[in-house]
Amino acid sequence: MSQRRLARTVTPAPPAPGFAGPGHLAVAVVSSDEFAANDPFIVLMDDRLELRDGEPVGGPHPHAGFETVTFMLEGSIHDRDEGVLEAGDVQWMTAGRGIIHGESATPRGKTRLLQLWLTLPKSQRGAAPGYRNLRRDSVPVRREPGVEVRLYSGSSGTHHAPTRNFVPVTLADIRLEPGATLDQDLPSSYNGFLYVLEGSVRVGENEAPLEMEQVGWLDRPKADGPSTLRISAGARGARVVLYAGQPQNDRIIVHGPFVGDSREDIVRLYQEYRDGSFARMSDLTASSGAAITT
Repeated sequence: MSQRRLARTVTPAPPAPGFAGPGHLAVAVVSSDEFAANDPFIVLMDDRLELRDGEPVGGPHPHAGFETVTFMLEGSIHDRDEGVLEAGDVQWMTAGRGIIHGESATPRGKTRLLQLWLTLPKSQRGAAPGYRNLRRDSVPVRREPGVEVRLYSGSSGTHHAPTRNFVPVTLADIRLEPGATLDQDLPSSYNGFLYVLEGSVRVGENEAPLEMEQVGWLDRPKADGPSTLRISAGARGARVVLYAGQPQNDRIIVHGPFVGDSREDIVRLYQEYRDGSFARMSDLTASSGAAITT
């Protein structure tokens, strides 16, 4: 079994003002400009919100051609259509052929969340829109001495998440006590990265260091089959999020809130949005949409 290593380490720019105005800071963790290297991950934003109680964030907006994966780290967001997301919850939304959401999203107190844009297979960009809310206390948890892995998608050890995905993905929230070590199996074909939320870790057989708020991209073994990623915590312990998934090797165009195969796709999506063809979250129920089991 091949041993994964860190291929590159990225230190994102400091938090900058976000789209929601005063009280919103955002960190661009993963950029769409590097999609060829980051496939299947398009964008990851680390949003920190401290708004007045009852102040909505963003307002209604469209998406199409990809999926969003929203991971609540702190605080909560209330939405009359999408329900309540508390710390530790994940919302997996398939924008597919077009959806409008965020019509009444209201953060409560100090809030921090990670929002990932995940590509769809080319044949599924026009999939039916839908969403699933994955509750913190309902997902599988792998526990070993000094280790806790909360699994939102994929597998870890003997634990398997039942999440249904178009693109095979492992998403895990990993907490390590000081000096603890986790061996995480991944398919060798997966591209992936670690984002350190707290503390520091050493990664891979060469124990490459990764500090808080750094991103560590994994190497891509040439051999097929399984591989193992070793993560060891430093003296203060650590919390890291692992994102790993199967590259789709499709060219994409990202423009505003839309992802397509070409400029013509983007023009078409804007026209369909203006024509009122997009679904609204208020028209859907949780777990709707035609997801593919992986």
